[in-house]
Amino acid sequence: MAQLPTVEDVARVANVSRQTVSNVLNSPEIVKPETRGRVETAIAELGYRPHASARRLRTRQSSTIGIRLDPLVNGISGSVLDRYLHALTERAAERGMRIMLFTADDPDDEIEEFRRLRDGADVDAFIVTATRYADPRIDWLVAEKVPFVAFGRPWGEDLNSPDRLWVDVDGHSGTHQATQHLISRGLTRIGYLGWPEGSGTGDDRRTGWEAAMTERFGLSPAELAGLTTTTEEGVPQARRIVEELFAGDHGLDALVCVSDSLALGAMMAVNEAGQRSFPVIGFDNTPVAQAVGLSSVEQNLGEVAAGTLELLMGATGRRVIPHGEGLQDPRHRLITPKLVVRRSSHLAPVEEAGSTTAGNHNREENQ
Repeated sequence: MAQLPTVEDVARVANVSRQTVSNVLNSPEIVKPETRGRVETAIAELGYRPHASARRLRTRQSSTIGIRLDPLVNGISGSVLDRYLHALTERAAERGMRIMLFTADDPDDEIEEFRRLRDGADVDAFIVTATRYADPRIDWLVAEKVPFVAFGRPWGEDLNSPDRLWVDVDGHSGTHQATQHLISRGLTRIGYLGWPEGSGTGDDRRTGWEAAMTERFGLSPAELAGLTTTTEEGVPQARRIVEELFAGDHGLDALVCVSDSLALGAMMAVNEAGQRSFPVIGFDNTPVAQAVGLSSVEQNLGEVAAGTLELLMGATGRRVIPHGEGLQDPRHRLITPKLVVRRSSHLAPVEEAGSTTAGNHNREENQ
């Protein structure tokens, strides 16, 4: 059986020291690009593969990032995390990193998992999802100096804090685009269907609709409140509350929704009320939105995944940077989403050619 190539073989072929090869494998950012290129070429030519177990014992690094697999509360909204995990796993593999999924019943249980995986050197960093105000998980990770990035802003905290790294989608921008799109079609009474106040993500998305309506129509807080309806997340809940809305004199021209789940429920109620020309726009651009022709805001989860790894590992690094050391500001990434316009939002009685925002939207018209 042929002997496997060693670090010494790579060093000899690349004409560098054994330490330089080790640096390229473990801390490539400290090696000159020309030298790093020679070593990487030698590694490829020899087919060298580092011994993962030995490396872990030596460096206490596992080349693994941990992330909680959230319970699938709703099949529509749950697809967002699925798509993010897929993109994250692909991009992590390109950097020689693995993604470890684990489950937890609640924030306290998740913190115990953090502790167990950290103490066993099973992961090098964590990604926190479904962030909330005064999040105890983030507080624990900061106090313990465990590298992490939050997918979602650390609501209620200093968003520019150097020890709270985060990547998020700009919900304000997404609903602002959606509302402007409807305004450009001559609609004025554009309602908002959102979650109850207190959700960081939900509150952020509402501000985009609010800003667009205020900029165009100068509405007062009371008038904005009169156009707002809230309910818990879920298709049945949204369907029920919009049915009640349409049973009265609602006076609305369209609805911008905080999620595709609420938008789908709203569409069902609108169709049952016989108002198929009533536009509804969702948020998340889930597969369900694509299937039923629902206009929605696309989060660009590939860019979110890339931003997550950049904050954890630097622009081109192949290992987790301890506590963001050497990371240049800003220590967060706010990703701008895009509105995907489908047939459901083209039913207002306004000519398509008259749109002033068409150039900013990705169109998927279902004829």
